[in-house]
Amino acid sequence: MKGISYRGNHICFGRYALQALEPAWITSRQIEAGRRAMTRNVRRGGKIWGSPEYWVAVVKPGRILYEMGGVAENIARKAISIA
Repeated sequence: MKGISYRGNHICFGRYALQALEPAWITSRQIEAGRRAMTRNVRRGGKIWGSPEYWVAVVKPGRILYEMGGVAENIARKAISIA
């Protein structure tokens, strides 16, 4: 995979985001596992945007994987580090 992501590389819905730094193929199971881990960690009314769309997603550097809003920065950092 060559190049960087030109679409999906800006935060649209939340205040905090997890961004890909390297190219990869990510399966829907991996995406869902990360989303569940973040959701379990937050549990304080915050929202997480991101959902599995395809069986395998081609992720280029710069792509936003998850967005989070409505929580404190330290909680967001902890949840994103778990994902």
